[in-house]
Amino acid sequence: MKRIVVIGDGMVGRHFTTTLREREPGWSVTVLAEENRPAYDRVRLSAYFDGATAADLSLGELDDGVDLRLGEAAVRVDRERHVVHSALSEYPYDALVIATGSYPFVPPIPGTDSPGCFVYRTLDDLEAIRDHAAGVDRGVVVGGGLLGLEAANALRLLGLDTTVVEFAPHLMPAQLDEAGGAVLRGHLEQLGIRIACGTAVAAVTTDAAERQSATPGGGNTEPPRAASGGLRLTTSDGTHLDTGLVVFAAGVRPRDAIGRDSGLAMAERGGITVDDTCLTSDPDVYAIGECAAVDGRCFGLVAPGYAMAEVVVDRLCGGDARFAGADTSTKLKLLGVDVASFGAPDGPLSTNYLDPTEGVYAKLALSDDARTLLGGILVGDTEPYGLLRASVGGPVPARLADLLARAVPDAELPDSAQICSCHAVTKSAITSAIAEGACDVASLGACTKAGSGCGSCVPLLKQLLADSGVSQNKAVCEHFAYSRAELFDIVRCAGITTFSDLIAQHGTGRGCEVCKPVVASILASLDNGHILDGEQAALQDTNDHFLANLQRNGTYSVVPRVPAGEITPEKLITIGAIARDYGLYTKITGAQRIDMFGARVEQLPAIWRRLVDAGFESGHAYGKALRTVKSCVGTTWCRYGVQDSVTLAIDLELRYRGLRSPHKLKSAVSGCARECAEARGKDFGIIATEAGWNLYVGGNGGFTPRHAQLLLSDLDTESLVRYIDRFLMFYVRTADRLQRTAAWLENLDGGLDYLREVIVDDRLGICAELDAAMDRHVASYRDEWSAVLEDPDKLSRFVSFVNAPETPDPSIRFDTSRGQPLPVMLERPRVRAS
Repeated sequence: MKRIVVIGDGMVGRHFTTTLREREPGWSVTVLAEENRPAYDRVRLSAYFDGATAADLSLGELDDGVDLRLGEAAVRVDRERHVVHSALSEYPYDALVIATGSYPFVPPIPGTDSPGCFVYRTLDDLEAIRDHAAGVDRGVVVGGGLLGLEAANALRLLGLDTTVVEFAPHLMPAQLDEAGGAVLRGHLEQLGIRIACGTAVAAVTTDAAERQSATPGGGNTEPPRAASGGLRLTTSDGTHLDTGLVVFAAGVRPRDAIGRDSGLAMAERGGITVDDTCLTSDPDVYAIGECAAVDGRCFGLVAPGYAMAEVVVDRLCGGDARFAGADTSTKLKLLGVDVASFGAPDGPLSTNYLDPTEGVYAKLALSDDARTLLGGILVGDTEPYGLLRASVGGPVPARLADLLARAVPDAELPDSAQICSCHAVTKSAITSAIAEGACDVASLGACTKAGSGCGSCVPLLKQLLADSGVSQNKAVCEHFAYSRAELFDIVRCAGITTFSDLIAQHGTGRGCEVCKPVVASILASLDNGHILDGEQAALQDTNDHFLANLQRNGTYSVVPRVPAGEITPEKLITIGAIARDYGLYTKITGAQRIDMFGARVEQLPAIWRRLVDAGFESGHAYGKALRTVKSCVGTTWCRYGVQDSVTLAIDLELRYRGLRSPHKLKSAVSGCARECAEARGKDFGIIATEAGWNLYVGGNGGFTPRHAQLLLSDLDTESLVRYIDRFLMFYVRTADRLQRTAAWLENLDGGLDYLREVIVDDRLGICAELDAAMDRHVASYRDEWSAVLEDPDKLSRFVSFVNAPETPDPSIRFDTSRGQPLPVMLERPRVRAS
């Protein structure tokens, strides 16, 4: 069995390992990883401050055939004996692959090792930054390139007043020209980020150091600084920046020490020298990714590293692949600003587009006869990126102004156009996969890996699917040839108020357990009366049928609404008395309310009579509707709170109570950035800032947890409520059946940006309609249980036996444990084999 040792479990090392295992699973593979965490998506590090967890960024588990040694760095390579040494053991190899990546460059200036100074490279770095940021209000990022702006975004998300210091004359000097950098700077300054370009950093000092130098004889007579965190960054022109935190993100250097110490040939400017097969000066040692230098050049992007990994795998498997160079095209959203560069940014000729009012800049580099596109830069609008990048080396597909104005004629990409640069997938490979049956982005990813990297090619994948005539069946079920969103619009526009009319006019057959609850939810969303009125009652599923959640022993739970978890002693006593009198099990839930379990169906009306008389109303725990708006105690009690989170949470819960939706809705309000209410785990979450409220959308728990994404920042309360109104109504109107907000948002073409355009910029011209719909909901709300208690017909359904309404279900029994009733489960009948 051939023995492979891989030094490094970063993105490139992991890509090599998984690709090798797919092609040659019989080999022994050992991976030595310096970090204690398995590989994660380093490209998306800043998402860690926008709700993503370490698990969200994880690249998954390796199969059992790989011996992954976390926290065990390689310290030496004995090339003569073919052995890699760590501090703990030694690992013999037949082939060695070095994938150690890079390390952050920190300028050689005094004070960079002071407390409060960080680099931005690993999840551990980010956790240290987050912990330190909790005690300061200002941050400085040294470096205005890709990494520096990602770090600036992180500090901004942490609520710090942020300054970026860049040595070059403009931002992102490796990708943008001066004009593009200036447009990007304008965008960032509008966000409140201060930019200092053409500025070097001379020193970082601390309060303690300055006090020491201010002692007699020290020569420093400047008074102590205001408490901003205790650091002072001095620039080359003598300017002082007082701050509490400094992040050095001024570029990276190849992490090549293991190669240098092993005597491998090194490139003049760093990096382990490799040929186009990624082989080093040792015929049994390969180097890939940022630590490898091809023709003396290291590549700081993940896509070239992936290409190198695939070359080495092919070589090890007997192939003849060669590294043909890298596509260094980049498309990013930096602090909400779209930025892209592709191909060569400069050429004999160029064409430019600048719209200072919209903050849009574009430049295309052309051959001397203006017939060949060589590359380009896009800032503020990257819509044409996919088409332009795929057209590099060929004619410009359309006039630049037309491309930016969306007036693009039907331009067809050549088969050789590279659609996914992360995995080097061409249009030809995509169309072949579609011809063989791939019918959506997910199946294309499974066949070709396209779309599974940075995701920037997903719109092009969808376009190719559409161009190939592939359409996905969105029908709710066999009885309706429409999606839920289309049925919603049919009901709304046609004024249909019953399932019978809808299926007679727009469906077939008699309906089923899928379409009936869908239509019931739509009718309820459009305020068509009580859900148990007339025909609607027969459409509801089990829980809605009795306005309670069915439990495993046939009993039901009772969940009164407790807005924001705030409850009076009198109401607590009422709940306790009801639970005692009816022998109910009580439990405080994670949603800040009290569940009472074990109620028989015939007991529900009497229990709810006492609850309603005490001022409670339905908590809608049984319905696809708003459940709760959780909150911390906010400024009322907490010394860290900056806004009144409890009042806002109560107002929101009362505003949206009873709102029927495609799936359940949960929300929370946190009074400060400490996030005690866990708002970013909700469908819509609100976190207080000094200036107002930040609104997050699209979070949920469940089988596939998602953290909500930041939609809008520093809103006043009136604006916040208006945008939540529109977000909810747009979701209710357009989501599929049983689709949570997270999945709905992920499936929106354009995602969060598109949502922002719809509910903030009114791109579709429907905001007034959404506002009116929410106004109607708020005005027409009535507690569902109160209405039941007033209607003898509705009350008549709450019986265990229709033919013996006074008889309780004899199969329901309870035992007692920890002072509470617990259900006794019936034994399952046994079937004896014949």
